[in-house]
Amino acid sequence: MLEKSSILVTGGTGSFGQTFVPMTLARYNPRRIVIYSRDEMKQWEMAKLFENDDRVRFFIGDVRDRDRLYRALDGIDYVVHAAATKIVPTAEYNPFECVKTNINGAMNLIDAAIDKKVKRVVALSTDKASSPINLYGATKLASDKLFVSGNSYAGSQDTRFGVVRYGNVMGSRGSVIPFFLNLPEGSELPITDERMTRFMITLEQGVELVWHAFNDMQGGEIYVKKIPSMTICDLADAVRPGTKIKIIGIRPGEKLHEQMISAEDSLYTYEYAEHFKILPAIHSWNSDPIRIKDGTKVPEGFVYSSDNNSEWMTKNELHNWIDENREKVGKI
Repeated sequence: MLEKSSILVTGGTGSFGQTFVPMTLARYNPRRIVIYSRDEMKQWEMAKLFENDDRVRFFIGDVRDRDRLYRALDGIDYVVHAAATKIVPTAEYNPFECVKTNINGAMNLIDAAIDKKVKRVVALSTDKASSPINLYGATKLASDKLFVSGNSYAGSQDTRFGVVRYGNVMGSRGSVIPFFLNLPEGSELPITDERMTRFMITLEQGVELVWHAFNDMQGGEIYVKKIPSMTICDLADAVRPGTKIKIIGIRPGEKLHEQMISAEDSLYTYEYAEHFKILPAIHSWNSDPIRIKDGTKVPEGFVYSSDNNSEWMTKNELHNWIDENREKVGKI
């Protein structure tokens, strides 16, 4: 589907874009990938990595700027929407700014994609959008709803919108693994709560889920990757074996466990070999056999959270992953 196509990635200089671009260039050989973001320095740094590849283009712009999006989407076939205000404390202290980017930006992109006749749009979501307790999660839930409803908003236009949802990305910038690794030798590891659990997914798995969504979606689906969980204490011991921990208490807006499918979602959720799919509640799309395909309906009340997961990552597995990926941990 993506071969010889034109793809635009909003927020493309972030962790996802840094992995999506080289993987997609190698796998699908698109005609061009346009990096759309507002940070010129990050674009300049990223451009150096692809200076000999004329398939990669850079476009300064903000998803808040509807006119700029219209210009950027000229001739674009597929969009990955990765732009967001996503640091939980930042969102709590700058709520108007978070809403402008995560909600208004989503509306701008939906309008522009329909008017510019983009074929498919996949928006990146987060576990925090499921039963949200912080502003970031609430805005991403609103964003998810906008992209689902965007399929009926498109009317007769063939633009289709889908969503992928996943949790903690292993080794990404600002995440806990590089944070622990960069602490001075002998420092105690700060743990918010020893009962805490987290999903574990690699950026490569996130990219593959987006590829799958582009190929599978009819419009309005939310794709949830099946991934292992880990306790925060096991994670800390895998990163810095034998290091003492210090309990500092849960921060505002933080959950004990990540959740990606709520009990309310279970009414519309189907299970597949490697993922779940939450179908839209509107227009009876949740009973559409073309969307369901070979899926199996999950039981009513089913919840997919990091503490009730059937798959768990061991300390040894994470330790080996860190050894294999040490050069890029915290850099993308």
